[in-house]
Amino acid sequence: MSALTIVFTVLQVLSGLAVTAIVLMQSGKSAGLSGAISGGAETFLSKGKAKTLDAKLARMTKWFALVFVILTLILNLI
Repeated sequence: MSALTIVFTVLQVLSGLAVTAIVLMQSGKSAGLSGAISGGAETFLSKGKAKTLDAKLARMTKWFALVFVILTLILNLI
């Protein structure tokens, strides 16, 4: 194995662990029975959703997953 392969493999493992950790930190879409009854109605407080922690975690999940896929493709080509 070349040094480049080792570096990309380590980066892939780290990005996979990051995706897993970020997904586990996210809250569910509806919390328990109250979410099923209310149907997740839109409220005034949810208008600033882009700046909430869950929105940031969702965005980070997308980026780390993209990095993971790109590293997988690169490792396949090496």
